[in-house]
Amino acid sequence: MAIMRCVEVHPNEEMTVDEFKAWLHRYDSNRDGQISQDELKEALHGLRSWFPWWKARQVMKEADSNHDGLINSPKEMEKLIHFAQQRLHLKIHDW
Repeated sequence: MAIMRCVEVHPNEEMTVDEFKAWLHRYDSNRDGQISQDELKEALHGLRSWFPWWKARQVMKEADSNHDGLINSPKEMEKLIHFAQQRLHLKIHDW
């Protein structure tokens, strides 16, 4: 059984990839292990991001490789993390 700590994300703080994933999966409303565009929009809204619906759409265009409307593979998650680092300016590290 994995134990995950509660992660409170603030855009100006650093976090690990695992912390980012744990934070993101808090928004997995149907608990299917996948992130939909609506769930991503809610996560971005939680960051108090401007235009979360537009940013969620942009993430999906870039990260959703198979165009099924979900972030559901390790490769797609890597793309989402890269987008968050580059375009959302979140400080996400591998350590």
